[in-house]
Amino acid sequence: MRDYRHGRGKPRTGWEKNSQIQRRSLTCFNLGFTSTLFRPHQYRRLPPPVAAMPQGDYIERHRKLHGYRHDHFERKRKKEAREVHKRSAMAQKALGIKGKLFAKKRYAEKALMKKTLAMHEESSSRRKVDDDVHEGAVPAYLLDRDTTTRAKVLSNTIKQKRKEKAGKWEVPLPKVRPVAEDEMFKVIRTGKRKTKQWKRMVTKATFVGPSFTRKPPKYERFIRPSGLRFNKAHVTHPELKCTFNLEIIGVKKNPNGSMYTSLGVLTKGTIIEVNVSELGLVTPAGKVVWGKYAQVTNNPENDGCVNGVLLV
Repeated sequence: MRDYRHGRGKPRTGWEKNSQIQRRSLTCFNLGFTSTLFRPHQYRRLPPPVAAMPQGDYIERHRKLHGYRHDHFERKRKKEAREVHKRSAMAQKALGIKGKLFAKKRYAEKALMKKTLAMHEESSSRRKVDDDVHEGAVPAYLLDRDTTTRAKVLSNTIKQKRKEKAGKWEVPLPKVRPVAEDEMFKVIRTGKRKTKQWKRMVTKATFVGPSFTRKPPKYERFIRPSGLRFNKAHVTHPELKCTFNLEIIGVKKNPNGSMYTSLGVLTKGTIIEVNVSELGLVTPAGKVVWGKYAQVTNNPENDGCVNGVLLV
């Protein structure tokens, strides 16, 4: 209980108490008799309180001596399993600035986790180690040919460039039906009362790179559903008459506009770049071709796959 006789409702400290006893005992001496209040050991100044010292790793020591509880690991596993649900409940109940900060923290954690998993996946996948290539070495599939001279290489390169220039716009589908904005995008209503209409969801197939991370929902204007994202395409070689399942590197040009190109939308007639390293195509100089352009020849959102023809 607080003692309000000592000003501002502060409880009496040991020093104040001792000083009061000292004053009362002195008064008794002045009166000429010894009082029972006089206790010399009580009005001596008390030492300051000592901070609690660490008592050693007693929990660790106890575990070393006696081991864990019989259900320790089971309890730990269950606690970790419950943590997900607790975090979910926290995320749903947190309001205002607390909720925003929590969402921001979780977003950063997930992005980091996604990148870490991708890194581990990349490191675990087996790949061929490139040996040191000696100068002037020729690949096995070119050993039976004559070694090309510099002049011949230059001549072939110039011819190839002229051919590319001449047939720059020669594609399997020269004309495609334009896609209206209403067909391309679906309006997403947001806000507490669903009155805001600034978000759009892409209804066509899209391509996003492997290092793609979504923006926070508050700032994401265009939503590209993960169910309509494609990383591979069935590309047919027009001369070999063979179809290969190749990885998409990027979207070069969408015929409907630059905005759709930047969003990576895959519609009929879109020019995409595919990884043709496994086809074994080589340049006149003997270098392996890494990427080549192909044109999408179907409607991926209807077929559920991307079909295309390689531009040779």
